[in-house]
Amino acid sequence: MERVPILKIGDVLLVSIQTDLQDRTALELQEDLSERIVATGAHGVIIDITAVDVVDSFIGRMFATIASMSRLMDAETVVVGMRPAVAITLVELGLSLGGVRTALDLEEGMRLLGAGLPQAGPAGAARPARPGPAAADDGP
Repeated sequence: MERVPILKIGDVLLVSIQTDLQDRTALELQEDLSERIVATGAHGVIIDITAVDVVDSFIGRMFATIASMSRLMDAETVVVGMRPAVAITLVELGLSLGGVRTALDLEEGMRLLGAGLPQAGPAGAARPARPGPAAADDGP
């Protein structure tokens, strides 16, 4: 069984869940993530669930447990990319995910944690010219 990858971006750990989680994988993720928080000194955790279509009560509680564990280790958790069907299911199951912040996408999640992604200027904006051998100065 594959483990969920945990990537470090600055002082934030990014967990990108690409499949529907099985209970065993979720438990392994909790353990792996808590170890990585301690090892890296991360101050934020982002759990990207954009690819998750289905959650059950166990997985919903797992998100809340991860957030609680992270807070105890001085790291805040943000869940990003929640689909409407997943949100509806969590509400129907009576899981409010107290203590778990949410954001629509990774960029917003990073902003909530006070960490920024590299900015790529507005769409269509001209990038500054790079100096190079083709740039000639025709001035006096």
